[in-house]
Amino acid sequence: MKKSLFVCLLFVIISFSHLYRAQKLSDGQTTELKGMSVTFNILNKETIEHGGKSFDRYKVSATVKNTSDKSYNIRLSSFPQIVTNTGIVELDCINATGAKLTSKKIELKMKAQIINVTYSAYDKSGKLTNSIIPVTGSYYFDAGDTISDNAIFIVPQGEKPDINVRSLR
Repeated sequence: MKKSLFVCLLFVIISFSHLYRAQKLSDGQTTELKGMSVTFNILNKETIEHGGKSFDRYKVSATVKNTSDKSYNIRLSSFPQIVTNTGIVELDCINATGAKLTSKKIELKMKAQIINVTYSAYDKSGKLTNSIIPVTGSYYFDAGDTISDNAIFIVPQGEKPDINVRSLR
């Protein structure tokens, strides 16, 4: 019994470590992750003072391109529906301090498909009026699509951002 429980636990740990395996990524480098091409670039660097210490402040950019022929979709079944799992890839800056409300990671998320819905309602004077409200119908990341985002990382002076990237799909 103990032996089979240990084997099952070991299998689960190995499975999860494979799912969350991260790869190192440096400035200007592109890596392939599950049919996606992920690129990280440093756009700007400056030195700042905070709390009597010097830090390097980096403005960075991350891009993911779906190089596979597979599309990712999350279709919403009702409104309002709260969806939090729209991330495609996550770039984690291990040595970022998060000081001055800056980032420690970038999560590149699926695009939202917005649908304009027309509805009728009575206004204060009793007149029937039509209005349009934008509603999110789904989230998607089609084959060939590209998603980009920028962030600011503050790291100890003399260090470059130490980036790990992992797939969330």
